[in-house]
Amino acid sequence: MTWWKQGAVWWQVYPLGFTGAEPAAPPPGTPVRHRLRHLESWLGYAAELGCSALQLGPIFASETHGYDTLDHFRVDPRLGDEADFDRLVRAARDHGLRLVLDGVFNHVGRGHPRFADPGSAHWFVPRDGGHATFEGHHGLVELNHDHPEVLEYVVGVMDHWLDRGASGWRLDAAYAMPASFWHKALAQVRPRHPEACFVGEVIHGDYAAYVAESGLDSVTQYELWKAVWSSLNDRNLYELAWALDRHDALLESFVPLTFVGNHDVTRLATRLDDERHLGHALAVLFTVGGVPSVYYGDEQGLRGLKEERPGGDDAIRPAFPAVPEELGPDGRPVHRLHRRLIALRRSHPWLTRARTAVPHLTNTAMALESSGDGRLLTLLNCGPEPYLFPVDVSGLAVAESSGADAADPRLVPAHGWTILTGG
Repeated sequence: MTWWKQGAVWWQVYPLGFTGAEPAAPPPGTPVRHRLRHLESWLGYAAELGCSALQLGPIFASETHGYDTLDHFRVDPRLGDEADFDRLVRAARDHGLRLVLDGVFNHVGRGHPRFADPGSAHWFVPRDGGHATFEGHHGLVELNHDHPEVLEYVVGVMDHWLDRGASGWRLDAAYAMPASFWHKALAQVRPRHPEACFVGEVIHGDYAAYVAESGLDSVTQYELWKAVWSSLNDRNLYELAWALDRHDALLESFVPLTFVGNHDVTRLATRLDDERHLGHALAVLFTVGGVPSVYYGDEQGLRGLKEERPGGDDAIRPAFPAVPEELGPDGRPVHRLHRRLIALRRSHPWLTRARTAVPHLTNTAMALESSGDGRLLTLLNCGPEPYLFPVDVSGLAVAESSGADAADPRLVPAHGWTILTGG
């Protein structure tokens, strides 16, 4: 079992937003801004939260938001330089954190040198007299993943940063790329970096088949993400039970990357219709199988609406202050809850591969029993009245709760939750 599966919890950061970088690349000759050092002040915060890896959004030279890459071998000058990256790797290791990078290899920006070179036309996909673009975004031209030079380039980029101290890659828009491409790339990269992790961004489709065909370690579990907030909003926990059944099936072949928020979606605190159900969502995230990822700011209960317009991601990718001490007090209750639930999860590392059964279910009440090398029972009540769960709690004790009944832990208050554990 590789490092990233051993009870790991990730803290995901979008560096250009987190550090308050300019929205577009500055003119040539502009001095480098060493903003990656800003992240060093937050490594202790991530470690104290209970995280074991820092997953960075795009850090390579780009035109605007980081996904229109200009040079995969150079740190974006809005963030710093290679020496800053080396410093961050060392500092992260000192705090017990691995560094996972964002690999944007489906497409590049139109300013990429290869796109401007007539001799490199084979690097790109022709379409309708022009070039194929990623989901219709003019500034993102798709690479030709059938060409060996593109494969060689991607392998070279991955090796370069793994050699420099990265511990893995989150592969952007993997769903838009052939699984066979990753199979060929990893056949070259893995022998040189056997401990590295490779996680693909996959939104829809057959997750298990993509992992099997690509050779990736994991993919993002969007199906579970959607079921968590949707079932709570709709008071239809049957949807969540259905998603967890499918989630268990995935765990037969790989460990998914689970989350309730990331850089591409509306913040959980905004998405939920009832803020009292935030704890329910977190209880699910941290008590079922998978490798949980926490998006920066979610642990502070930040709000933010994702909008489909230019600049529509700004609200979910905010700048953070210079040091954690400058955060306001409003987020402290949610932060404390994250710390407690992550500590609970890391004290039961078997949860990474746990299977979860549903011994009791109604529209608004749900019991989740996760088992592996121990047993953990999560009781969710999103109804307006206290609910007495008809489940066996012998040998179990309350580990965390929004307000468990001291006389009978099976009695969960209205809009409440309880986690019981016996090992």
